[in-house]
Amino acid sequence: MTKARSTDDLLPGPPHDPFFRAVTAPAFSHELLAGLAAGRYAAVRVPGFLPRERCAEVLDALKAQVFDSYGRARIHPPVMRFGVGVSDHMADGGVADSYWKALEGHHEAWAGLGLSFDPFRTCREGLAAHWPPGVEVGRREGREMGAGVAREPNQGFQVHFDDALREYAGDLLDTPLIGQFAFNLYLSVPPSGGQTVLWRHRWQPQDEAHRIPAASYGYDEEVVRGAESIELTPEVGEALLIDPRFFHAVRPSHGDRRIALGFAVGVAASGKLLTWA
Repeated sequence: MTKARSTDDLLPGPPHDPFFRAVTAPAFSHELLAGLAAGRYAAVRVPGFLPRERCAEVLDALKAQVFDSYGRARIHPPVMRFGVGVSDHMADGGVADSYWKALEGHHEAWAGLGLSFDPFRTCREGLAAHWPPGVEVGRREGREMGAGVAREPNQGFQVHFDDALREYAGDLLDTPLIGQFAFNLYLSVPPSGGQTVLWRHRWQPQDEAHRIPAASYGYDEEVVRGAESIELTPEVGEALLIDPRFFHAVRPSHGDRRIALGFAVGVAASGKLLTWA
């Protein structure tokens, strides 16, 4: 007897790009980092990148601190952060002097947490473990950029993309970049919500019609209508690298705070990975 098939079985599935995928691995291997840079993957996840006890140490220290928010004229709904991000100090396609002054307070604030280790250095070392060219904090005009921030997007991030090549006039760092990643290490995750969503869609000039409002970083979700997507639910201690040139968003959290350490990662022509925040 021939097995009956539903109508759905007879319909073709949505088109799929085999290179638009997230892979999970025990470490950021050379093959995976090179594959992410080459476009063979859209995201790489490493569960247990930072032990839970170390996550708890950083989280407990941060919970005793007052978080600031990114500039609300540009980022809405508000996203809270501890530390300094260069995106709040953009000026005429460059970096305002206020960024360097703010970094002084940033260093003092993180040192004041009294942690037994430097979490951003630990993250860089984890990235560099299988990457011979190495990983270091990037420099602009000879000055070291910020190492990273703690972000708390409990109300989510709107659909957006990140691309230093498009966001800054000339090179953001002293070394030109040929690729870019975004790194997150999750310290606290909500029982529901908080997913990262990536769409197989990169910026096109006509996308500006969907920016909301004109001065915002974000876009109406209509901009990615019909695009293939990946939804990633974070876990405590997990590290995630994505290609941020794909449009992406964070869904609102429900039931607890979503706090992650984050920084941008640039791929230099030499192969070295350079970070900044």
